[in-house]
Amino acid sequence: MQHKPKRSRAIAVPNGEFRARATEYLDFLAAWLKKPRQTASVVPSSRYLARLMVAQIDPQGGRVLELGGGTGVFTRAILETGLSPEKLEVVEINPAFARGLRRHFPQVSILETPAQIVSTATAGAPGDYQTVVSGLPLLAMDRYMHFDILSESFRMLRPGGSFVQFTYSMRPPVNRDVMEALGLDVVRAGQTVRNFPPATVFRFFRRGEQD
Repeated sequence: MQHKPKRSRAIAVPNGEFRARATEYLDFLAAWLKKPRQTASVVPSSRYLARLMVAQIDPQGGRVLELGGGTGVFTRAILETGLSPEKLEVVEINPAFARGLRRHFPQVSILETPAQIVSTATAGAPGDYQTVVSGLPLLAMDRYMHFDILSESFRMLRPGGSFVQFTYSMRPPVNRDVMEALGLDVVRAGQTVRNFPPATVFRFFRRGEQD
């Protein structure tokens, strides 16, 4: 008795974007397992959150500093605004993430320097930056770290510049006492449920400089 040959099932080969996303998730999960407080989430931020984070960037408006580049979700969105790669610097202290960022964004300067002393490593001078985009897990940090990071960030920002931060809370992730000490105000810039977990974006600016 002859058996009919089994039909082979067609297997869809993942495209480049799918493979890139899968790599991002695996890299992020590995980082979370190693240092959960530093990474804060088990998945990278969504492109919907990334669009909110970069919405006010002017591609002709000067340098941009990103804190906590991770797998490059915000980095990619920043470059998609039309900003020149030479005007973007990304801070990432996780060596594995830093290597990945250099591989994916070879024209962008990747700084393995703590955010609270970033001015020691940047190409731009204090006052050269239009925006600081922060992917740092501020909720996992204490108020002293908040003070140091925001103080250094606003040292780098030009007048009218802003510090953009997302959080998984409905409230700003920075204590009011820290904001008072630094002379800062904050507004909610947007919210998205198309992220896991849902996220809110806040924009911090020097008091009296809101446009």
